[in-house]
Amino acid sequence: MADGSGKPESIRRQADAAAADAAAEARAEVLDAAGVEVPVKRHPRASKAVKGGLEWHEFQVNVWITDLNSIEFGIYRHSRNKAKSRQFTSDMDIYAEVTENGERTGLIGYREDLWKKQAGLERRLVMKLFNESLNWRASMDLMIGRSLQHTIGARGEPVTTYAVNIGSHEYVVMLERSANKWPLLPENFSFFIMDNGEPRFYRLRRTLLNLGGDYILLDERDREVGHVDGRVVTIGGYWDCRIRADHASSQLVMVLQMFCGMLVFNRGARRHVKRIYRDVLNGAHVPKIQRQESDLYMNPRRVR
Repeated sequence: MADGSGKPESIRRQADAAAADAAAEARAEVLDAAGVEVPVKRHPRASKAVKGGLEWHEFQVNVWITDLNSIEFGIYRHSRNKAKSRQFTSDMDIYAEVTENGERTGLIGYREDLWKKQAGLERRLVMKLFNESLNWRASMDLMIGRSLQHTIGARGEPVTTYAVNIGSHEYVVMLERSANKWPLLPENFSFFIMDNGEPRFYRLRRTLLNLGGDYILLDERDREVGHVDGRVVTIGGYWDCRIRADHASSQLVMVLQMFCGMLVFNRGARRHVKRIYRDVLNGAHVPKIQRQESDLYMNPRRVR
């Protein structure tokens, strides 16, 4: 169906959605500048399912292996995508999609040149989450300095640390791999989210019998509140995720979406941190931190 101007109705809906997203981002910036705390919202768009007498929010993350998709395909597609968002850099490669209720609601990309063409301390993993209209939602950075710090403390066991910056959240979420890791036993990641001024702690524990990349989300009392279930037979990677409804804030949903997008880089990131640790230990590298990362370490109470 088309309107009087001849434009398809779907384009009008996309334009309205993009305007609403921009207004929400501007509102969050104004509230943050005024020091007004924005309450955590429950995620509104995930599908709901009742299992075991509990209500769950569900979504899926599907990783592609080629650029032959509706987002990247086309000779001018990338330049148009870059124009939609300042966060969509020239080396951004969209490699995964998030679906909820059978519809695409998010896209995950990473800075390809920064990860594939750099080496040593210059090499960084930077992932970004966009909505279906390619407006930025969140970023997830591999923190080389903090990862190296923990790896030195763990005497060589690679401890990767990620900073998750969510546009609608005034706190940076630090997601870290545990240094308490015995050979052949499952790995754990931990993080916390500020929810209406109170911290909520979580742990992602990889399952012991694991073929597709399965993790259980546990709260601070070691109760199961979510699941990340990877498919065994898949081309790039596919995860079915669910979070208990009373924990399903939009911030937690985005953290888990970014976590699934990170899993395809998980082994490579560990090897990268391990290699940097050995090079620094042997004197092959002088430790240094890139400006984009050092900005995340800056003291918020410093004199400006």
